[in-house]
This record gives sequence, structure tokens and C-alpha cells, in this order.
Amino acid sequence: MADELMLEIVTPEKLAFSDIVGEVTLSGSEGEFGVLIGHAPFLSSVKFGELNYTKDNKKTYYVAGEGYAEITNLKATVLVESIEKVESTLKEEAQKSKESAEAKLAGMNKEDADYEKAKSALDKANTRLKVVEKV
Repeated sequence: MADELMLEIVTPEKLAFSDIVGEVTLSGSEGEFGVLIGHAPFLSSVKFGELNYTKDNKKTYYVAGEGYAEITNLKATVLVESIEKVESTLKEEAQKSKESAEAKLAGMNKEDADYEKAKSALDKANTRLKVVEKV
């Protein structure tokens, strides 16, 4: 237990996860970063993307919404808009979301009012699919 880190994942609705883990990896605004026990304290914004942690030599994957992470030498607190645990059974759903977003975007041009929103939906669908394929 001396080499493990407390991880808390909090959304506006609830405390989604709280447990001791070996390490956690997040998608920060400056790129992906990993945290182990004894990490230097810092704050970071979190961008939509993969969040994973290792516990008992097993990795668990999530797709996290935007938010912030506070890291201390003993704890990682992740405050995000949303968190979705990734299961291998979600691959078909993730693929359908990607195809739907691609179809919607294909019918638009860059001047359309909803173009950026549709592009963001495609980026998120691609991220979900990428994470699901790791499980």
C-alpha cells in the first residue's frame, strides 16, 4: 500500500470513483500524463479523452469529459463533466456513434452554424472508439 495512490473521480452529480490505485493516466490540456505515488503537486485542466488506472496489475479504462485534476504526492482528484467506464461490449455502440457523426458532418460545410459541434461529436466518437478498442 505504500506505493499506491488515492484516486477520486468526481462529476457534478456524484463521486464516481474513490479507491487506492497503483497509477493513473489522464488526457491533460498539454498532453497525456501519468501519476504515481509521490508525484509533484500540480493542477491541470483535463480534456475529453482517456482516463485509465491500474489496480492489482489490471487496467480499467474510462472516457472522461473536460475538467480539472489536482495532483498531490498522495492523491489524484479528478473533477470532470462526465465519466464513462469503458467495457468491451460498447464497441458496436461506439462504432455506430462514429458512423452517425461522420454522416452528419459529411452533409455540412464549414460555414454551417453547427459544423464545429458536429466536428466535436466526431472527435469524441473517435476517442471513445479508440479507448474501447484497448479493452
